[in-house]
Amino acid sequence: MDGLILFAHGARNPDWARPFEAIAARLRAAHPERPLALAYLELMQPDLATAAQALLTQGCTRVHILPMFLGASGHVRRDLPPRVQELAERHPQVQWLLHDAIGEQARVIDAMAAAVQDLISAAPAAGSPSR
Repeated sequence: MDGLILFAHGARNPDWARPFEAIAARLRAAHPERPLALAYLELMQPDLATAAQALLTQGCTRVHILPMFLGASGHVRRDLPPRVQELAERHPQVQWLLHDAIGEQARVIDAMAAAVQDLISAAPAAGSPSR
């Protein structure tokens, strides 16, 4: 069975995680049969190993790990791969699939460009009072 880990940075303020929780809720509603966990690099729980264990407990034999970063930052390039390697060594029976950062996905780039265009199109004309 396939599982999915959405891997984000983490923050001290729990409100920071709301967009990620909303994404997870939408995915769970669309695919209730697919185990899904949020995981954080730092400052929030669960960490990657804990989230992975939760999916393994649900019977996952293949786990997709999607970094919820806009780009391939140092965290995505340097911090995450060794953690995925540790999971692979600890659980060799599981296939661990580390994907590119979400912000590098063509559909996300398109959506962000469209959102910016919508914002600019909706902005008041030059010289008009701003909101």
